Amino acid sequence: MKQRLIDALKILVPVGIGGWLVYTQYHALSPAQRTELFAAIRQADLGWLTLATLVGWLAHVSRGWRWRYLLEPLGYRPTFWNAYHGVMVGYFLNMFVPRAGEASRAASLYRSEGVPFEKGFGTVMAERAVDMVMLLGIAVLAVLFQLDKLDLFRNRIAAFREGQGTAAEQGGGWGLWLLLIIVVALVAGLFLVLSKPALRARLMDLVRGFFEGVRAVFRMRQKGAFLLHTLLIWAAYLFMFQVGFYALDAMTTVPFAGVLAGFIAGAVGIVLVQGGIGVYPAFVALIIGVYLPAPEGGGLFRPDALAMGWLLWLAQTLMIIVLGGVSLLLMALKRKPAA
Repeated sequence: MKQRLIDALKILVPVGIGGWLVYTQYHALSPAQRTELFAAIRQADLGWLTLATLVGWLAHVSRGWRWRYLLEPLGYRPTFWNAYHGVMVGYFLNMFVPRAGEASRAASLYRSEGVPFEKGFGTVMAERAVDMVMLLGIAVLAVLFQLDKLDLFRNRIAAFREGQGTAAEQGGGWGLWLLLIIVVALVAGLFLVLSKPALRARLMDLVRGFFEGVRAVFRMRQKGAFLLHTLLIWAAYLFMFQVGFYALDAMTTVPFAGVLAGFIAGAVGIVLVQGGIGVYPAFVALIIGVYLPAPEGGGLFRPDALAMGWLLWLAQTLMIIVLGGVSLLLMALKRKPAA
């Protein structure tokens, strides 16, 4: 019973935060701005959004291929399709259950290829470490490109909070309570793991698997191909984000520095809440809005920038749900019955 409650909270709390953020965004707009928001969404060029979605899918294809290079030094050579379906199933489950994608990737490869869970999970974690380095590199570039925008961003936040009055101060209090809840949950989770011998042993297996995955990065024979796919993945992510801006005429004036900054903001939003619901559009709109004139009628969000954030989120989310769902179905059909 207790475990079911914990599992339910893992899903409901992030979804609740996302829902609250959607509500907050909507009510931060004036009636005229809400009309402008929905008008921008209706007028979006679906051709550009489709192209952006296709480019994003190619990044996932490349990720599936790259995963095979990490597994080879461990003595496993999975087929491309099993690796690809594992990647897509992972993204699909991450939309609904926080951090379930990493474990599901390892589990799917165990069922389809017989790769031990700990080893598969370790390679996924090693892959995440490599991707974190890439993300940090792009973040450094984004900061260097927008140093002159930091004061403008701070001024807009200050102006918005001043306009909100006591409501903004109450919002800040909610933020502190939310941070406290997250810290307490992390400490309680760590205590639970360390106090249970079975969970502690499982954790140590996963840690060993992670280090095996890291060693596999340095032992792989095709380091050049691994690096090439890594660059292709992140170039595709950036290109997908950039192409999406052409769906709205007002967004074509955003400079590349704004695209970089918005991309990083969106990536952070995806990490904070499962699927990035509510967070991704808000973060993207906040950042790219700095590179555009201040919103008419005041407020924190430009309606067209918020529409851009939601359109990008919807394009990625629909792609993951449809193609990830297909991969989940295919993997289930391929699963061999237990002897």
